[in-house]
Amino acid sequence: MGENTRQAEEREIEREEAPPEAHSDHPNPQIRQVADKDISSAIAVAGHPIHAMLVHFPIAFVMATLGVDIFYWWSANPFWLEVGMWAAGAAFVFGVLAAIVGTLELLAVPGIRVRVASWNHAIAAMVMLAIVAANAGLRITNPEAVLPGGLMLSLLSAMAAGFAGWHGGKLVFDHGIGTVISTRQ
Repeated sequence: MGENTRQAEEREIEREEAPPEAHSDHPNPQIRQVADKDISSAIAVAGHPIHAMLVHFPIAFVMATLGVDIFYWWSANPFWLEVGMWAAGAAFVFGVLAAIVGTLELLAVPGIRVRVASWNHAIAAMVMLAIVAANAGLRITNPEAVLPGGLMLSLLSAMAAGFAGWHGGKLVFDHGIGTVISTRQ
């Protein structure tokens, strides 16, 4: 009985450690096909995916913009308007850079392109980038409208960043995207 229990526990651990969606011995033939596709990063430096390195910057600036808006709301100090304009602008610029690299990665790697989670992440990131662009544009053209419009856009962009980041995390942790060093490097 002890041996059977130990083997059952080992099988359960193997099932938990294997990505649930795509493995080469999955009973569904379409999922087997997806599992066999290359998921290594095509745009990397020394095996480190550039998209994964860039996404931290727009996320940090989106969260900083939200924090700055809260400081402005609390203090009414015009200093925070200027900081918010720069933070929102930086979020947009770095978001565009991350989006360009992410899109190239999506289109260049078949194993990324065929996964639905990749497209979910891309759409969520583009929605976030559109909100960030509106937020930065509002601050540049009409800084007095930061309360309440800019604050609401900052809150919405922070939620979109969380959603896009969650889907990006699923790609890395559930699908192993970008964790394999490409043989093309």
